[in-house]
Amino acid sequence: MTTMKLHNTKTRRKEVFEPLDKDNVRMYVCGPTVYDRAHLGNARPVVVFDVLYRLLRHVYGPEHVTYVRNFTDVDDKINARAAESGRSISEITAETTQWFLDDMAALGALEPSIRNDPDHQKAMPRATQYIPQMVAMIEGLIAKGHAYEAEGHVLFAVDSWREHYGKLSGRSVDDMIAGARVEVAPYKRNPMDFVLWKPSSDDLPGWDSPWGRGRPGWHIECSAMAHELLGESFDIHGGGNDLMFPHHENEIAQSCCAHPEGEFARYWLHNEMLQVEGKKMSKSLGNFFTVRDLLDQGIPGEVIRFVFLSTHYRKPMDWTAEKARDAEKTLRKLRQIAEGSERWSDGAERYHEPFDDVVAALCDDLNTHLAIKRLQEHADNLESSDDASRLLVTLDLLGISSNWKDVEHLYAEHLQEKKEKIEALIVRMQDARALKDWRTADAIKAALVDSGIELKISKDGVEYDLGWDFDSSKLEALK
Repeated sequence: MTTMKLHNTKTRRKEVFEPLDKDNVRMYVCGPTVYDRAHLGNARPVVVFDVLYRLLRHVYGPEHVTYVRNFTDVDDKINARAAESGRSISEITAETTQWFLDDMAALGALEPSIRNDPDHQKAMPRATQYIPQMVAMIEGLIAKGHAYEAEGHVLFAVDSWREHYGKLSGRSVDDMIAGARVEVAPYKRNPMDFVLWKPSSDDLPGWDSPWGRGRPGWHIECSAMAHELLGESFDIHGGGNDLMFPHHENEIAQSCCAHPEGEFARYWLHNEMLQVEGKKMSKSLGNFFTVRDLLDQGIPGEVIRFVFLSTHYRKPMDWTAEKARDAEKTLRKLRQIAEGSERWSDGAERYHEPFDDVVAALCDDLNTHLAIKRLQEHADNLESSDDASRLLVTLDLLGISSNWKDVEHLYAEHLQEKKEKIEALIVRMQDARALKDWRTADAIKAALVDSGIELKISKDGVEYDLGWDFDSSKLEALK
């Protein structure tokens, strides 16, 4: 069995991954709150844990891996969006959930899955489907002295688990209280106590409970769904490092107190945050992008994915236009090689194993940067039909399409505008040649060739082809 090592946030070290049950490796990843389009930062954990999911399926077999990623469809942000738009909450959450699924599919992300759940409903649970389980967990916490009711709210009592609270994020309760920037409600026994249940007014979503009509707090959702779908102990819990505190810290506290016989999650993985052009993504800075913004600009999902994978998941990732252009060039080159590999390996016995050194890089705490480097080395040095087949399988393992027959449309649409400009420049070049304006004609030709365009000029006209290293930015100086 292949040895995998993962950096466990809980222990702050890289550990050999040993699942509780090799026949059912279980992973839970915090999903989106569905009230708007997913931005680039939301997409990074999806891609990171999609690679881990693919790797687990490779190592243990697809039928032996369970992956759950939730949707938070009850939240004050959703309520506010409904109030300001005049639309129903159910309409908003249904629409934005589908947006998320479509956008993540465009990035090559597989849908989570549970055995015997072909429609993925259990693997992608909605919080509103698990309200009874949340109520039951809260009742158990109260009975065990870990929670209390106050003015229609139910709060987790941090002091009841004070010795352990904060270990994931490396904070002590006293330090957290000293640095807290939270409004301390008068009914809290401790400023760090957090809400498990809160009352709902008539204009807000609510469910009946022993504490009156209300709705769950954010943290209890994941604990209840993870317990229901994965049990008291499971293998991996993932998410962005912005969730480490308070969300994941609170998940651990309430889950371990509700089910002390279990471990909750054994390995915790957190991806670092994303920047755009070296700055924190912000609407005020004009560098805020949703995934759909980039797709609509003509940037293929595979380019976005490739840029993400070029940086190790535990390092901050900087999205830049230059990185997107470089990724597009590399993918175009890989596409040309893969198309040749498909023909080369046609009729040969398909080699179903990816390249060992690429797998080894992924097994070393998801080192996608090194995996891509090794993939490119293999692509440049194919020696047999087996190598060609292995290239295609390795592309699949990374979530990069190995069936490029249907991928051309990803490039055709966003290249169309560039092709129109190229063809207009070629017309200008031909007009200049006809007028014997060799200076202008040669300048245009030089710019086209420098951008990576292959030109064939004959008495019958000009033919061109976009080389794999085509860089449209080099044409910007030509007016």
